[in-house]
Amino acid sequence: QVQLVESGGGLVRAGGSLRLSCAASGRTFSRYAVAWFRQAPGKEREFVAAISWRSGTTYAADFVKGRFTISRDNAKNMASLQMNSLKPEDTAVYYCAADSDLTTLLRGGGGSWGQGTQVIVSS
Repeated sequence: QVQLVESGGGLVRAGGSLRLSCAASGRTFSRYAVAWFRQAPGKEREFVAAISWRSGTTYAADFVKGRFTISRDNAKNMASLQMNSLKPEDTAVYYCAADSDLTTLLRGGGGSWGQGTQVIVSS
């Protein structure tokens, strides 16, 4: 497993942007698929976006397509989530997760999780 630490959350107005980062340490990060999930108060955790380790193929939930972009820099052991055109409904704790199996990650599983970073979007 890898250890993950998120950063970059904060308070932003609707229409603004934030860039979340996920720093990894431990085993070979480049061999792990990475995903972002989020959980709003009173709601279940939901998938946001993912990126494979082999081809760099990205996946995104419909509600963030065209607004959020996931990327990774294996040389720096980092993954990022660029969030543009933020909406109040994007308010949530955002979690970074990693697993050697992309399918497991896309299903909401994953061997490694960060502690989360809070994003608040004001109207």
